[in-house]
Amino acid sequence: MIIDKNTLSQYESRYRALLINSLAGVKQAILIGTKSKDGYSNLAIFNSLIHIGANPALYGFICRPDTVKRDTLNNILETHRYTINYVAASDFEKAHQTSARYDKEISEFDACGFTEFYHINFDPPFVAEAPVKVAMKLEQKIEISINKTILIIGSIQHIEIDEAIISSDGFVALDKAKTLACAGLDAYYETRLIDRLSYAQPDKWHGK
Repeated sequence: MIIDKNTLSQYESRYRALLINSLAGVKQAILIGTKSKDGYSNLAIFNSLIHIGANPALYGFICRPDTVKRDTLNNILETHRYTINYVAASDFEKAHQTSARYDKEISEFDACGFTEFYHINFDPPFVAEAPVKVAMKLEQKIEISINKTILIIGSIQHIEIDEAIISSDGFVALDKAKTLACAGLDAYYETRLIDRLSYAQPDKWHGK
């Protein structure tokens, strides 16, 4: 089966969106927590977490075009602070429900069964149930002209994580934390490590 550009453009929009989104593969599911300037907390699931760099430590994620109300995006642009919360696999249904379009005055924490958690001197809410919590500061907003999506780049302010899942070389074994992964708009996965391999070199094959 070959699906060319013209065929893609003729697909029904929701079908095309799910096809292209899920084809990109399994990615880390995260809940982004924010709070508006007038005090309303917000929580939303995203599947586009991107490692931008380690020094300084930067993560990015993609927002859809701001042609309609986007509470997460608006809150980040207003306050320059947000949280990234990894999802326990057992919470996949609650996490999915945060994608529903609630009114600004309704907190997804309350509506979807998550608990707000706060650190001193950091205003946005974390998810108390999250196995990994990351405090973020907005550094850059990049508008992608070709489709009007927005890349949000933030710097890591602090990480809350169980040290038992961090190896001696710094590798984070998220499978041990049983974190949730997702594909497309509605498919969820548990992660399992196959193996870790040594640094690749032309004259040496892994394990040989």
